[in-house]
Formats: sequence, C-alpha cells, structure tokens
Amino acid sequence: MSSGNLLLSHGRLSARYRYSAQRVFSLKRTDKATFSNQLLVSRPLSSHIATTYLAKERAVAIEAVECASKVCQSVFKRLVAEETLTKNDKSPVTVADFGAQAVVNSILEKHFPQDPIVGEEDSKDLHGDQGRALREKVVELVNTATETPMSSDEVLRAIDRGQYAGGSKGRHWTLDPIDGTKGFLRGEQFAVCLALIIDGKVRLGVLGCPNLPCQMDKLDGERGVLMVAVEGQGAFQRRLNAKSSEEEETPIHVADIADTKEAIFCESVESGHTSHGDNANIAKLLNITKPPIRIDSQCKYAAVARGDADIMLRLPTSSTYVEKIWDHGAGNIIMHEAGGRVGDINGNPLDFSAGRTLSANGGGVIAASAKIFDVVISAVQTTLAQKSQ
Repeated sequence: MSSGNLLLSHGRLSARYRYSAQRVFSLKRTDKATFSNQLLVSRPLSSHIATTYLAKERAVAIEAVECASKVCQSVFKRLVAEETLTKNDKSPVTVADFGAQAVVNSILEKHFPQDPIVGEEDSKDLHGDQGRALREKVVELVNTATETPMSSDEVLRAIDRGQYAGGSKGRHWTLDPIDGTKGFLRGEQFAVCLALIIDGKVRLGVLGCPNLPCQMDKLDGERGVLMVAVEGQGAFQRRLNAKSSEEEETPIHVADIADTKEAIFCESVESGHTSHGDNANIAKLLNITKPPIRIDSQCKYAAVARGDADIMLRLPTSSTYVEKIWDHGAGNIIMHEAGGRVGDINGNPLDFSAGRTLSANGGGVIAASAKIFDVVISAVQTTLAQKSQ
C-alpha cells in the first residue's frame, strides 16, 4: 500500500454516504431508487437538472476537466525528473500542469470565446531556447488530447489565456490544472479544478480527482471520481472518464453529525499548507479523537462533501500568504451544494470578487457541515488567540 493509501486509511473506513430524506426530496427525483454505498445509482442525472441554469457550461466544464485529467494521467505514466520545474515559491510545475491548462483553456475558448480565465500557470518558462525541450513535450502532450493539432504558438497562447485579473463584474473561469502537484508527483492525490465565477460568486464547479477512491472503505478498489455542482442544483459525483456519455451521477451530501466528538479532520499532507500543530489543538477543543485524513489538493473538499470526513482545516502558516481563488473555487461550491459551509478563520464566506486571490478574507480556509461549522470556527479562533499570546 502506498503512503497515500496509508494516509487515507487512517480515516473513516466505512464511508458515510448518508443522504437525508430532506435532501433527497429537495432534488425532486422522479424515481424512488434506494441510495447505496456504490458510486453510481440506478439512473442518470434527472433531466430537469440537465436542461436548466448553466447546462451548457456544466457539460463543457466536465468535458474540459475529464480531458485534462487524461492528460495528467498520461504524463504520470512516463514522468521523468527533467519534466519538472521549480517556481520561485519552491512549488513544482510539471509538463502536465502546462498541458492540462492549455487543453482546458482551448476547450473553453471554443465554446465560450468571450469568457476570460484566471489560471495558475503562464508560459514564460516555455519560451526561447531554454524552454524548448519542455515546450516541445507540452505541445506533443496537448496534441494527444485535442481534436485538431495545435502549433507551439497556439499552445502557448492557450496557456496564457489564464492571465485574467479577475474581479467582481461579469463572468470568468478559474482553473488549477493540477492542484496538489506534489501529490501528483508522489502518485497520490491531486485534482483538476475548474470553476465559473459570475459577478464575484462561484456558480459552477467541477473537480476531477483521478486517484481518489470511488469508495473510501475500498482503498484498493476503483479510483477516479468527478464531482460537479451548479448553484442551486445540488452536488453530484460520478466516475471520472466514464466510457458512456450518459454516465450516471449520484447526489452527495456532507455527513449528518451534530456533535464534533464524532468528527474526522481532513487536512493537507504538506505541513507548509496548514499548521498540523494548530489542527491538533483544535481537535482537542472539539473532543475529536480520531486520526485525521491527510490528502493533497481540493480532494479534501471532495472527501468532506461526500461524508468521508467532516472538517477541512487549512490554517495560515504565514502572515503574508494569501489564498488563491483557483485553489478553492470548485471545492467551495461543491461543499455548499452538498450541505456544508466554507469560510475563512473568522467564519466569513470566501470572497471571490477581489481578483486572483482571496485578499478580502481573513486568511485560512475552513469547511465543515453546516451543523458544526460555527463550533469549529469558535475553536479555530480560540486556538489562534492562544497562539498569539
């Protein structure tokens, strides 16, 4: 079992796919199929959802994320050290990051040419003689996933469509082509994350999680999950890169707990992304005794949204670090539509209207079931206050 599997196995081995009757009825399902612990249910997504608000955007976003996920998986199978760069902030970037961003951006441009994009990467490291080797690998990779071949210039331009500044007016997409690059390099958890922001609010989110188990109590079973949510329509999951274009989806919901002593944390593997020590203190205040699930990327949102864990903590490790909108856009709406809440360390909702970052927020990100969110925020504030004394 890999280290990633071991980390996952510390958590809830019997995944809690408990959907409340209220949630089921709110979906207005036309059948009475019994929900099971399987990833799929017995019928496709209800037709009323497929024909409503942002239906085209939903379908295109799923197509883009699935295509980018295939690109990432292809790269991992033949990944070599020379295909990895290190940015100034010490974070690694692979040919898959560039390739996935080019693929997603080109698909979005095809269907929504007027929509700008806030993406994590830019093409500066791919230019000139110094970037030639990596550039050629990226172009080759992109052309395995596109309908028509793209030239080098077209690939670079597609990547750089992600340089939009963001803001509070109009609509734009935000993309993290590989969230959790270190997890990707380890062969563990990473996610392709795409969200649509309209007038400063996330309205649509898609997460592609190629290595996430379809069932957390079957770690050696099938892997690869796609989660999607549209504002007001609930959150759903299905197999990633399913063969059928009519792949069935199942609603997901956060676990129905009212007492934090029953809860399980979900936190980053990398201590640089969150303070594990602070998390342990918060766990004590909340009477949590179960070990945390530690996984990379927005897969943490996925785990909490479908009830594998109950609380996601990403506490500030630096007074100068500001969270980026692409790190939270898709996960934020999936959590909300699954019955959870997401906020900063003060409990304020994440503000996606301030540009490329969450600079309007107070730092950190906490996600939990709505029933326990306020209690968790209180414990967070107590811990941080004690730390500052």
